[in-house]
Amino acid sequence: MRRVRIIQEAAEEAIEAAAWYEKEHPGLGIEFNHAINAALDLLEQDIIPLANLPGIMGISEAKRLVFRRFPFDIVVRESAEEIVVIAIAHHSRQPGYWRGR
Repeated sequence: MRRVRIIQEAAEEAIEAAAWYEKEHPGLGIEFNHAINAALDLLEQDIIPLANLPGIMGISEAKRLVFRRFPFDIVVRESAEEIVVIAIAHHSRQPGYWRGR
């Protein structure tokens, strides 16, 4: 199993999204957190294929795991030792905003 590491910016995105969902509908923020934790567990177990993200000049080195219930992707960069979560990206946000991370 590879280690999963979450950078600060991605953690903050998850917290902000959960707070927004909780404000809009009590309990939904908790469900969002559960969805993130379940996705992180899948990443750590390395049992789910990740989709390539398009890059500026073809395929990006980043990959994504798409949520089923929420309009978010977990954007990651992989190495042999670890999977680094670089964004919890809403589908309506500008594509590729996380590239500099």
